[in-house]
Amino acid sequence: MEAYIVSIYFDFPNSSSIVSARGLRRFLQKLSFGLLIVFFETAGYTKPMADYSKLDHFSLKAQKEGYPARSVYKLKEMDEKFGLLKSARLKARVPFKVLDLGAAPGSWSLYVLRKLSGPQSGGGPSPLTLSEPSLVSIDLAPLSRQHDQGLFEKSAFLFIQGDFTIPEIRETILSHGPYNLVLSDAAPATTGNRSVDTLRSLDLAETVLDYAEAALAKTGNMALKVFQGGDTGALLKKIRGLFETGKSFKPQACRSESFETYYLGLGKK
Repeated sequence: MEAYIVSIYFDFPNSSSIVSARGLRRFLQKLSFGLLIVFFETAGYTKPMADYSKLDHFSLKAQKEGYPARSVYKLKEMDEKFGLLKSARLKARVPFKVLDLGAAPGSWSLYVLRKLSGPQSGGGPSPLTLSEPSLVSIDLAPLSRQHDQGLFEKSAFLFIQGDFTIPEIRETILSHGPYNLVLSDAAPATTGNRSVDTLRSLDLAETVLDYAEAALAKTGNMALKVFQGGDTGALLKKIRGLFETGKSFKPQACRSESFETYYLGLGKK
């Protein structure tokens, strides 16, 4: 009979977050899934993570068109299909503002800046000519400067390097709002275990939705990434309660083996 001595680290929520029902639910989920990780790893059920080093059609296209990552085509398809930027701008009061959570390496932010720097509908001035940030982007990692051609240096762009889940960063982000569009391609550090990774992704997605509730202007739009499974149905239901339209959409640029999808909220109530 083999014996295992296992050391487990739990990222427990702070005391203030435990008080809420949601905080308690997260606490219990993390406790149960922490034990689940131990079971899967000792039993040999943790799958190796996919190798994305091989360049595909979208990776090559991103290189050619000057974007640091292929993920830009996920946003581009959603924007063209659902009018994320256009509809939010038409309904927005000046100034128009976008929030990009989990922005590194910078493809989504660069896409937004290029759209905002181009010809504007109605002949109005570009938001990038304003001194106040029109795009606020946040990530733990720095943005790639390989393709921005100076766009990341404009006064209308603000990058915050930090963790958008902590109160100090949240306060800074909210101080630059309200926003007309909230975007998030954020994903957690993956373990190779789908159940654990889905829980972590859901936790991030709920944080993004918190920002939409607190900082998104009326009629504004939102797009966030989430791993399919777990309690994501409840998340989509909440989005549908907050927006005129809430839906799930998987862009063509998502890899076939990926279980990621995107939840869209169109027209905040």
